[in-house]
Amino acid sequence: MKTEKQIKLARAKEHVAELKKFYTNLSSYIFVILGLAALNYYQNGWNHPWFLWAAFGWGIGIIFHALKAFNKNPFLSKDWEERKIKEFMEEEKQNSLEQWE
Repeated sequence: MKTEKQIKLARAKEHVAELKKFYTNLSSYIFVILGLAALNYYQNGWNHPWFLWAAFGWGIGIIFHALKAFNKNPFLSKDWEERKIKEFMEEEKQNSLEQWE
């Protein structure tokens, strides 16, 4: 059985790993989009800035990754998961108590 300290340490390590993935993704995004922008400028100046489509598409993914990494997802966050788990456990406890009455 894990202690509370071990659980907190595991969660902290998981959070740090998620942040590392996000920053790696963000740095890749910046370098690739800058490369595509340079290629776009080299090909036709800014007459048709096609690199913006890639920047926009990947940018949406970056936004969702940031929300997950910084626990800012208001819909399905860890707090929501924990609340639902407790709610279901209480419900099961009540059902099992009512069965014996």
